[in-house]
Amino acid sequence: MSALLELDGVSRRYGAGLFARRQVMAVRDVSLRLEAGRPEIFTIVGESGSGKTTLARMILGMLAPTAGTIRFEGADLATLRGGRSRLAFMRRVQPIFQNPFEAFNPMKRVDRYLFATARRMAGVAEEAGIVDAADSALRSVGLSLVEVSGRFPHQLSGGQLQRVAIARALICRPALLVADEPVSMIDASLRASIVNLLRELRDRQGLAIIYITHDLATAYYVSDRIMIMRQGGVVESGEARTVLDNPQHPYSQLLKSSVLPPEVPTGVSDA
Repeated sequence: MSALLELDGVSRRYGAGLFARRQVMAVRDVSLRLEAGRPEIFTIVGESGSGKTTLARMILGMLAPTAGTIRFEGADLATLRGGRSRLAFMRRVQPIFQNPFEAFNPMKRVDRYLFATARRMAGVAEEAGIVDAADSALRSVGLSLVEVSGRFPHQLSGGQLQRVAIARALICRPALLVADEPVSMIDASLRASIVNLLRELRDRQGLAIIYITHDLATAYYVSDRIMIMRQGGVVESGEARTVLDNPQHPYSQLLKSSVLPPEVPTGVSDA
């Protein structure tokens, strides 16, 4: 089977201190592979500072690795300098960020974002087609254009706005979503709906999803495979239930002992 996404020995180094004399390894020698045509949720777990967000930014092409290679559908991201190849990559790989309120201009109606994405990223030209694309994407996340039309970000709840952000990502019909802590800024009572939505998108639309979190409980519930990071490196990876039911690395064991026994997390239903 061919690879959808392949990371081979990826590292990211930053300079630190006066005149950057000291080097900090934010990500160190990370390798992973997602198979094309295999819908799954691949979860990257780690504490703040573990390197998981830096890794996500490299996968999205927002940062370049200082070592190693990242390939998407066989193409080295280092060769995507701009133009059509870059746009094609952006259509296929879409981000979902941590804070939905920072992803939208508070002075701009949210439906305008959806229309612009349909027009510029998905290449829909006719007005009716743009409206249909926005409404279809919203319905796939449990909303509709009628509910959000003309509304500003502050007029929606955090959960609703994150759903709009996901709908916006889906308009391009991506193959991969990269969701960086997508529920950490949402009220606890609404987090379950977003986590369940990710599972539904995997199953209904056949998406591959990279889910980045510090929360081992939701990771246990939502993940097909998991990778645990610490201080920029991978300490353990594999099938989620195998790793989390019987962690081998001391750090993984420590993470598991810090949460409740891994059942379905509080507030997350299997519906």
